[in-house]
Amino acid sequence: MPTISNPHDPYSGYNFWVEWDGIVHAGFRECSGLTATRNAGTYREGTDKALSQRQIPGLNTYGNITLKRGITDNKELWEWHKKLQNGETDRRNLSIILADDKGEEKIRWNLENSWPTTWNAPDFNATSDEVAIETLELVHEGITIG
Repeated sequence: MPTISNPHDPYSGYNFWVEWDGIVHAGFRECSGLTATRNAGTYREGTDKALSQRQIPGLNTYGNITLKRGITDNKELWEWHKKLQNGETDRRNLSIILADDKGEEKIRWNLENSWPTTWNAPDFNATSDEVAIETLELVHEGITIG
């Protein structure tokens, strides 16, 4: 469980962290799209006397995760996005961590087989040495809470 307690750490003001391989790669101020849905299907056997259909569980679907107003001090997320733009498949299991104001982990969402589908850069600021990320959108194939 990572804890960020250094007051000069670039992620200390960002409460949603993106982590894989035990390393926090970016911090974000907003996170949305943490959804999991089980679709319903209908079924009716030919011998059913009822005039209605049965509801049966269908496929699971997961919403895209949108992270906004982010910051990072490395190029890992950009290089991962660029690799996919160049046609290479690179799915990763990663975690989105919610941290409190003290930098302590409160909850962790683990994403399976995820990859970035959208990267939006913000307006540039010459007074900062970190790489800012306006929006990062991730797709994935499963979510658990850890």
